[in-house]
Amino acid sequence: MNSFSNSAQNFFFQKVEQVRRRRGQLRDTHITLAHGSGGKAMRDLIDDIFIKNFDNPTLSQLEDQASFDLASLMKQGNRLAFTTDSYVVDPLFFPGGDIGKLAINGTVNDLAMSGAKPLYLSCSVILEEGLSVENLRRVAESMRTATQKAGVQIVTGDTKVVHRGAADKLFINTSGIGVIPKGVDIAAHNIQPGDAVIINGELGNHGTAILIARGELALETDIESDCQPLNDLVETILNVCPNIHAMRDATRGGLATVLNEFALSSSVGIRLDEESIPVREEVKGVCELLGLDPLYLANEGKFVVVVGRENADTVLSAMKSHPAGKDACIIGEVISSPPGVVLLKTIFGAERIVDMLVGEQLPRIC
Repeated sequence: MNSFSNSAQNFFFQKVEQVRRRRGQLRDTHITLAHGSGGKAMRDLIDDIFIKNFDNPTLSQLEDQASFDLASLMKQGNRLAFTTDSYVVDPLFFPGGDIGKLAINGTVNDLAMSGAKPLYLSCSVILEEGLSVENLRRVAESMRTATQKAGVQIVTGDTKVVHRGAADKLFINTSGIGVIPKGVDIAAHNIQPGDAVIINGELGNHGTAILIARGELALETDIESDCQPLNDLVETILNVCPNIHAMRDATRGGLATVLNEFALSSSVGIRLDEESIPVREEVKGVCELLGLDPLYLANEGKFVVVVGRENADTVLSAMKSHPAGKDACIIGEVISSPPGVVLLKTIFGAERIVDMLVGEQLPRIC
């Protein structure tokens, strides 16, 4: 005969379940190989660092995948946008941001450039043995803040640990999905001669901030990375003008690379006005000192908008009304010839070709 009454059995099993579901607490100060073993150390790491910061109803189920109701997604649009990116920035922390903030905003912005409303992200991390747990916690907290600001959720992820020396402290991959509203068709092939080219603010701040943060140069500035989510600004633009021809964030390779990609994709030319391109004097100074060109410097909160000239003033006004676009300006125009070429009208009145970036000005900037 069972020595437990039914009520005692229920109480016992409830307590067992509570203990089983109790979140682990990470007590180690540095990452070890055990944190990638699949055992209790790994569960404690996931619970105390990631679940604690990213918690939401979908993630808390701890399945190997996240599932969504298609009907609710279709109410927001008729097409799905999907993107993925990996982040290996050096150093992990820099003025204006860190690798975690970068990973969230970078993927959110890639989705937003299609006009999509970003919704859900995945997060996979590769941790090097010996990484400070405190630094990892700071990164996770930064990611939580970034997701809240962008209005997205991390719903699934993965953790791997590699031997000391097999990685550089921390690598992050984030993938994301969003829904594109009906009637929105943003792509480089839509660009036409006569279109206006608009940027939402100063160029080169991110690349310069990373360079200074590495401490390899005896330079002091107050330049911070422009790392920020752009999806709310994009929504503001689309509310006043759904007929945006093309958008792209000017990350690696900077403005020059984006415009060359546009020119080649649409077989048009693009003429820029150097005087109209916003660059901080401090950024210009660093570029002159090191022989860099701000047109090729990376940005993490700047994007190019190409729109019909008849809608340019409306779009520009909407951008200026938003904090992420308060310094927006028209910097050039699309021309029919020469096709596939970006030209720059210099402050001296001459023209030069702005070619695709060859090589890498600054490695490991995102």
